Amino acid sequence: MLTLTENASTIIHDITTQPGLADTAGLRISAEAEAAEPTFAVSAAQAPEPGDQTLEQDGATIYLDQDAAVMLDDKVLDAAVDPEGKVEFALGLQG
Repeated sequence: MLTLTENASTIIHDITTQPGLADTAGLRISAEAEAAEPTFAVSAAQAPEPGDQTLEQDGATIYLDQDAAVMLDDKVLDAAVDPEGKVEFALGLQG
């Protein structure tokens, strides 16, 4: 199953606990099937969609669609905030 770095958990928790979001809010990752190389859409979601897999780690909640769950099963998600405040995500292989 996808795992999160400490940075990713903190950043995702900060994103999904903004005022106005539901207690069930999480970061949703979905696979973009039409691309030749696997790509993923990442967005804040109020709740999981039907069929989503839920991952909770260190206060962060992630919803994975079925295709993303399979493709990210052996991956680690990291995150950082650049100087302009934009969140950047990176994937690596689990060690």
